[in-house]
Amino acid sequence: MPIRSHANHLRTGRHSQCGQIYLLTAVTHLRKPVFSDWRAGRLVVDQFRQARTEGYVDSLAWVVMPDHFHWLVELQNSTLSQLMLATKSRSAREINAYLGRSGQFWQRGFHDRAIRHEENLLTVARYIIANPLRAGLVRRVHDYPLWDAVWL
Repeated sequence: MPIRSHANHLRTGRHSQCGQIYLLTAVTHLRKPVFSDWRAGRLVVDQFRQARTEGYVDSLAWVVMPDHFHWLVELQNSTLSQLMLATKSRSAREINAYLGRSGQFWQRGFHDRAIRHEENLLTVARYIIANPLRAGLVRRVHDYPLWDAVWL
């Protein structure tokens, strides 16, 4: 049975607004658990830092799970599409080189959710970084190597 892509639906109604806080999610191609190798995950983290250095975003919290990432950002001088294109393409090149492979690395598209002003950002950040706990990967968040938050 072929895998059906919902990438086209992910773009429906997407709006980028500078100063808005978004929760972004991207998934590896075929949900391969590439980031079980934490060194490969650090290459994604390098791109989160690069996006901040280039002024695309203020990075508030993130976690890189074995087959996807969640990234809480305040959008600055970019659109969501520009940000994710840069982050995903650069990280794909770096990770493919590190793993000695080629070809598609990420699933097409990405998920975004604008965070409303009334939502507690610290609660959202805690939810993001607790993903490894909920997935049963570790017993304590601090035992997982691929997360960070500006508040912690």
